[in-house]
Amino acid sequence: MQQRLGTTRRADRFYEDQVLDHLNGRMQEFVARQEMFFLATADRYGECDSTFRAGPPGFVRVLDERLLAYPEYRGNGVMASIGNISENPRLGILMIDFTRDRIGLHINGRARVVLDEEMRAAHPDLPVDPVPGRRAQLWVAVEIEEAYIHCAKHIPHLQKIPARERGARAWGTDDFKRKGGDFFGAAAEAADRAPFRRAERKDEHRDGVGGYERSEASYERRGDAPEGAAGPRRRSFGEQLNEEFLDRVEQVLARAQPRRPVEEEPEFRGWFA
Repeated sequence: MQQRLGTTRRADRFYEDQVLDHLNGRMQEFVARQEMFFLATADRYGECDSTFRAGPPGFVRVLDERLLAYPEYRGNGVMASIGNISENPRLGILMIDFTRDRIGLHINGRARVVLDEEMRAAHPDLPVDPVPGRRAQLWVAVEIEEAYIHCAKHIPHLQKIPARERGARAWGTDDFKRKGGDFFGAAAEAADRAPFRRAERKDEHRDGVGGYERSEASYERRGDAPEGAAGPRRRSFGEQLNEEFLDRVEQVLARAQPRRPVEEEPEFRGWFA
């Protein structure tokens, strides 16, 4: 993608200047004061899930420069992230400071699930939270493979509401209303629809970009020879999709090119350098 879209030089410079395989001192300090992060996982088929985690400052523990851990509190019982990790240990964490530094930090790595008692045996300095809803049932330990900045230019600057003006957070509650009730009206519509069932996934039919299934009709629509026919090597359905996607991206970028040169700014070596 970088070669096709002409961004290789900028990307290489970013890798060289900003991407680490560990948390440096500035990053460790940043992680230690965050109260939330966004988590991305995927199952063995590559089906993705993104979610939100929050806790008091320091709920994500930096164990050393290449290892961190976060607690899993009692939730809705779906266990989507833990289930994904049990099949595919790769995960991505995005921490964003909206209020103070207005900057973000990406952390990618391999995860494993650890029982609370095992984590405390290995790290006896872990505090015991006085709030029952913030007591970990499990921990997720993350072996860090990549850590890098998320730039500030599109991050909104938010302000915290003073404690006296906001309601208390209901950590660990099962109260329907305090959890948000039926905000989107899905439960109210439940009687009028069939129960949700995930589609069956078949590894053996996955091919190329996005895991699309092979379809002889798809090749024929593009004028390629069906499987088994004589002639030059035909492109897979995934390769066709990838080419179509890149063509569309190039069209969009061509229309978006600035009409005048963008002024160069002084070199910035990064918040976490």
